[in-house]
Amino acid sequence: MRRTNGARISRAQKNLRTLACAAAASGAFALTLAAAGTASAGTGPVPAPGAKPPASSAPSEAGNPATAAATAAGVCSDAYQIGTTAYAYRGTETIASVKQFYSPKCKQNYGYVWVWKSFLDKKIKFDLQVGVWNYDREVLQGERRVYDSLSQEFWGNGADSVDDCTSGDGKLTIADEEGAYSGRSSKRC
Repeated sequence: MRRTNGARISRAQKNLRTLACAAAASGAFALTLAAAGTASAGTGPVPAPGAKPPASSAPSEAGNPATAAATAAGVCSDAYQIGTTAYAYRGTETIASVKQFYSPKCKQNYGYVWVWKSFLDKKIKFDLQVGVWNYDREVLQGERRVYDSLSQEFWGNGADSVDDCTSGDGKLTIADEEGAYSGRSSKRC
């Protein structure tokens, strides 16, 4: 629990804060989606207590914390998706999925971006930024950047943000194209 003015926040106060944050997030998220042209779908299930990590180390759109890219980013093996998936669009083309993961063991959040094969098949190099947007601190945490890439799977570093309202955040930029193609998963508190 966080402390405010030296007083311990009770579980009831924390629950009320979470409910208020969720209510605010649903309205803000809807406005963000309308303004950014971002879609969302699918909420990652919470693993059953004692659930084993994936047996495979194959990368996938769903996000696998056992891949080489996840290991390189220091993602804990028990990480699972929280919130809804967002998508980055280049015009009408969906080019990437953006998610947020949470590890109960490591008590960290991670941003995740999966670039779609249909876009990769065009062999267009891009720069990518992935992390966890922290609404409470108004900062991107666990940020990782990759330049001139043709890769598909990207994990952010661990973000110490589990007590805050957060979203997975991803941004893809292409040389000689104005602006960025970005997505932000649903706000979780």
